[in-house]
Amino acid sequence: MKCNYIVAIWLSGTVLFGLAGCHSENQKGEETAQVSKADSVAFCAANGMPSRASAIQQAASVSESGQQNTEGMVWIPGGAFQMGADEFPDARPLHTVTVDGFWMDKHEVTNAEFARFVAATRYVTVAERPLNPADFPGVPAEQLVPGSAVFTPPSQRVSLENPLLWWKYVAGASWQHPEGPKSSLEGRENLPVVHVCYEDAAAYAKWAGKRLPTEAEWEFAAQGNKGNQTYYWGTNLKPAGKWVANIYQGNFPDQNTKEDGFAGVAPVKSFPANPYGLYDLDGNVWEWCQDLYRPDYYQNSPAKNPKGPTNSYDPDEPGAVKYVQKGGSFLCSDQYCTRYKAGSRGKGEASSGSNNLGFRCVKNK
Repeated sequence: MKCNYIVAIWLSGTVLFGLAGCHSENQKGEETAQVSKADSVAFCAANGMPSRASAIQQAASVSESGQQNTEGMVWIPGGAFQMGADEFPDARPLHTVTVDGFWMDKHEVTNAEFARFVAATRYVTVAERPLNPADFPGVPAEQLVPGSAVFTPPSQRVSLENPLLWWKYVAGASWQHPEGPKSSLEGRENLPVVHVCYEDAAAYAKWAGKRLPTEAEWEFAAQGNKGNQTYYWGTNLKPAGKWVANIYQGNFPDQNTKEDGFAGVAPVKSFPANPYGLYDLDGNVWEWCQDLYRPDYYQNSPAKNPKGPTNSYDPDEPGAVKYVQKGGSFLCSDQYCTRYKAGSRGKGEASSGSNNLGFRCVKNK
């Protein structure tokens, strides 16, 4: 689909657009056409979130800050590991990959860190940029309102077949206003920044003298030298009866029991670090990687330092440019979106953001 067409239909109140990193599978992870359909970003939609593909030119103009230190990062030594997961069709086959060593942020980029970037560069995120009326002929200018996707739980049980029942496009939602214009960052300085699309994350990384991780680097770091297991922390969902990641407990999406202590995004370092000293690689917020997304990439990926395919392709949305996301978010559970499990993959349209999507950076030796 062409982006302008999608937005125009959204503005007429009849259609949805892709929400980054949203996936639905049943607990068995069966490989059927229905599962593939549920995996489609088109079926994991905000209430008409428009694509901002025509508004992502600013990232290239950001200059490096001159920072060359590795403060707040940990050294990941690199090595060989088993990448992928048999449970998920687009994460097959399991294959051996070797990555070189690299530095990685201990935790997701926080609101405070992103605010310093914005103050230094005057960068405006894609969610905050107005839509150009020239791109949407026939649509009243007053309807072209900046905003982003916000998880809005219903008050009763609903079918899991329709994500529109819990995702809403909120005018004025952005990294500075996570739930909309009446919300702020006061007291949230140590929470991961959200509502950042791929271009926003890449712009921050460039300014910081870093880059986004490859999918292979992210996966290697998340395994923490423990090997390929069910979860990045081990084989038990609740080791010693304790939640060790910010995911969803209760009946999704209407009854969050908050057994892990959080209904939404948690401050960084709220849960134990992995053996490398990295926090929140499971749950909390999805994290952008630099790799373009293809469901068949693992079948032919290089064995040494893979960097993703040369082009993006999702059979559910052939015209959309998508990048890999990893780790799941606070909305993942065994009822819905099991992709917080080790080896699984997320995907997101390049110009889309939401309040469960962030990132962290890496740096070459």
